[in-house]
Amino acid sequence: MDTLSYKTVSANAATVEKNWIVVDAQTAVLGRFASEVAKILRGKHKPSYTPHVDCGDNVIVINADKVRLTGKKWNDKVYVRHTGYPGGQRISTPKLLMQKSAPILVEKAVRGMLPKNRLGRQLYRNLFVYEGPEHPHAAQQPKEHKF
Repeated sequence: MDTLSYKTVSANAATVEKNWIVVDAQTAVLGRFASEVAKILRGKHKPSYTPHVDCGDNVIVINADKVRLTGKKWNDKVYVRHTGYPGGQRISTPKLLMQKSAPILVEKAVRGMLPKNRLGRQLYRNLFVYEGPEHPHAAQQPKEHKF
């Protein structure tokens, strides 16, 4: 009877193996790139994936300033936020966000693809985005990942 019974093993904070991964955003299309990064942050690429545990890897995104958007999205896509005051609705486009800071664009795209709860906020802390090809995480010996 032992050969036919299988035991589902769930990961927990003590048994999770977290790695460091570097991904290059150069010439990547923003939405497709962000969904792949969100998958890695969530841990869905691992056989030990457990939905309620932070079992994903730490992701370093380089060259965020070279990310692409297709069509007329640079001017037509709209990010809406509200200050909380009457008449406080603020609108910005990817072009304006890119001028302000390139990593913000990638961070917003990835954050929107993570769960909207405590776990999602914890996963978002594992994302590091940088404009150029340099990053300060050499001590973690990150592995390069290609999509």
